[in-house]
Amino acid sequence: MSFIINQYSFIAIAVGFALVAGFILLTNKPKWKDYLAFGVIIVGLFAAWSIIHPRQTPLMDDAKKVQAMIGAGTPVLLEFQSPY
Repeated sequence: MSFIINQYSFIAIAVGFALVAGFILLTNKPKWKDYLAFGVIIVGLFAAWSIIHPRQTPLMDDAKKVQAMIGAGTPVLLEFQSPY
């Protein structure tokens, strides 16, 4: 179940609602305010996606090195820290 519900679930649900709203908008003689509201929704979805999507960090190269060390059969001590 965790593979279905992840950090992108909000975006997927919001895109579904946006598609439904767009369909309703285009079938009911829209006015310019309707297009403006729909545009704000789309811009908000894009902003949410740009905040949530994963980015390349300098630590990702270190993670690949650690994964290679773990697979090599030598003992590895992992220390997890959090800035919080």
